[in-house]
Amino acid sequence: MTLICALFDVGLSSFYDRQQRLKQPDIARLQLRAKVNELFTKSRSSAGSRTLVDMLRDESIKIGRFKVTRLMNELGLICKQPGPHAYKQATVERPDIPNVLNRAFEPEKVNQVWCGDITYIWTGSRWHYLAAILDLYSRRVIGWATSARPDADLAVKALDMAFESRGRPQNVLFHSDQGSQYGSRKYRQRLWRYRMTQSMSRRGNCWDNAPMERLFRSLKSEWLPRLGYRGLNEAMRDVSYYLMDYYNWQRPHQFNDGLPPAKAEYLSNPVSGIS
Repeated sequence: MTLICALFDVGLSSFYDRQQRLKQPDIARLQLRAKVNELFTKSRSSAGSRTLVDMLRDESIKIGRFKVTRLMNELGLICKQPGPHAYKQATVERPDIPNVLNRAFEPEKVNQVWCGDITYIWTGSRWHYLAAILDLYSRRVIGWATSARPDADLAVKALDMAFESRGRPQNVLFHSDQGSQYGSRKYRQRLWRYRMTQSMSRRGNCWDNAPMERLFRSLKSEWLPRLGYRGLNEAMRDVSYYLMDYYNWQRPHQFNDGLPPAKAEYLSNPVSGIS
């Protein structure tokens, strides 16, 4: 060993010191690995390296994406995000409710543009339907409701929640797809009562309501159990936690430069009174 160290111009004591340090555990790295594993588990295996970087920085831990990737590889963590989906395109509009929004997905203030949609979840013995509403300013979920029937009452219930939770704002532009619930007399009357302007996507063109499609994609790919829920109560508790807590307050959002929607909204409007 003395000969080898001399050959490479390495001190013998330095070599043994290096060997000794290799045998000692790296406490800081082990703690960082444990934190990465904790956040990955919390996301239900949905967080990739970019999301984990944002989540760690939110906890005042500065780290690069490539180091997070190495730690994920060491832990055997594989993100379950799905690949891109091919959507059908169309250009036909509903003449009585035009596409006022026209993909202007970046409003200048809160309560300027809301959008809504409906999806379905399995609750043990049958399908239940989930209606949700986003404020496009920060992509924050502001209203939601579930029902055994995907009717106008379901959509109205989610709208009522959003309207009350946001302090009954005026002059909101509400955008949706061309679902029959949103074109119903009951829903249009409720929008009129709330002094909201209605906008609808072009028929068959889901990109016109892309933020809602992205929310439901995240919910289904990141959070919902693969075989659905065992019952309605379990589903409602879990979906409520995802939408109003994890998605709004904990999950980093690329649209907000890595900040969760509710935190991004608060930082940009600290005196708005919206919490």
